[in-house]
Amino acid sequence: MYTIMPYTHVDTHALETLYRSVGWVCYLRRPNLLEEAFAHSLKVLAAYEDEQLIGIIRAVGDGVSILYIQDLLVHPDHQRKGIGTRLLNEMLRAFPDVNQTVLITDDADETIIFYEAAGFRKVQQVGCCSFIRLHECYQ
Repeated sequence: MYTIMPYTHVDTHALETLYRSVGWVCYLRRPNLLEEAFAHSLKVLAAYEDEQLIGIIRAVGDGVSILYIQDLLVHPDHQRKGIGTRLLNEMLRAFPDVNQTVLITDDADETIIFYEAAGFRKVQQVGCCSFIRLHECYQ
């Protein structure tokens, strides 16, 4: 059984373990990046099994006109159990009147299916395009 709660205390080791488990290592290449990113987030929710961090969702933005889902990850041992869906739904419930919620994600079938099931659409479907400028660690 797992619980979801606000993530208020940054445990760098637990975060690094979780990010490493899903292969998101760019965050780990710059010292203090995770701590600073989490400190400046609009809202962060975490999923725990007992006391182990097994999932996290992090949002940035102003929470009124825009909500940007920056990170949503669940440890591979705990995927496909509804944890990601619950994290996403609880984050969206915290900002019910925001004008737009956006995210960038992998172009993989299972990821597309997940976000479309949650009501997200590809930007091309709403007459938009997107642009990105990446730090060198992503290239």
